[in-house]
Amino acid sequence: MLVNSRRIAFLDVDGTILDHHGTIAPSTVDAIRAARNAGHLVFLSTGRSSGDVPPVVRVIGFDGVVSNGGAYATVGDATVVARPMPLPAVHELIEYFESAGIRYLLQTDGGAYADAEVRAVFDELHRRLFASHAPDSAPHLHDIATMDRAHVAKAVFLSSDANAVTRAQSDLRHAFHVVPGSMPLPAGSNGEIGMLGTTKGSAILEVLAYLGATADDAIGVGDSWNDVEMFEVCGVGIAMGNADAALRALADEVTTSVTDDGVLNAFVRHGLIGG
Repeated sequence: MLVNSRRIAFLDVDGTILDHHGTIAPSTVDAIRAARNAGHLVFLSTGRSSGDVPPVVRVIGFDGVVSNGGAYATVGDATVVARPMPLPAVHELIEYFESAGIRYLLQTDGGAYADAEVRAVFDELHRRLFASHAPDSAPHLHDIATMDRAHVAKAVFLSSDANAVTRAQSDLRHAFHVVPGSMPLPAGSNGEIGMLGTTKGSAILEVLAYLGATADDAIGVGDSWNDVEMFEVCGVGIAMGNADAALRALADEVTTSVTDDGVLNAFVRHGLIGG
């Protein structure tokens, strides 16, 4: 059982720990390590596959990972949540994407998979974002022909149509949870799709139950639309200063941006570390 003074922090990765150019503020690394040294628990809470959490992030040190937008979660070496999509749902999504001419990738907990066209699009996107330095934080896309559809956890799509996310939310609302994605595309839109009821929030509740903790023990820090349910289930939901204004309005409070000590300031404010 956790003592009352111990807090459990859940941190998004992209836009919260990493900026969208793959850089981590030194203060973020220091804050996470100091919080853990003080006896608090710090978890990643990401839309990425666990296998695509960048080494530069993992080396900081964490007590577990909520991944794939909540389809999987670990505490230490223990798997607490493992909820891949049913095969009929995977087939429905693929048919939807292909009939609509929407590019997509599929995630397992081990990594992400896409066809050659989508891999080329991502390669160009990462070249543009990361410019002259090595994109160690960029996810590696495997050939979709090699994946096992029985282990799909989540789908990500991108479209030249600015309304693709809104349309998918309407078309797929019977079985799927669709949110806007966080890829900084030059045009169009992108989104993330999981099963209804599978969110970062649902996984965090299972992690807290496993730890014998309550929502009052938890803080969630993020900047993306897949963080909304995390904000809802944690005792304190904290939006990064770089998050969309509409998302910031859904959080309990707002910290500074990812490049301006946002994680550090959130941890100081809530007593995980000293000021």
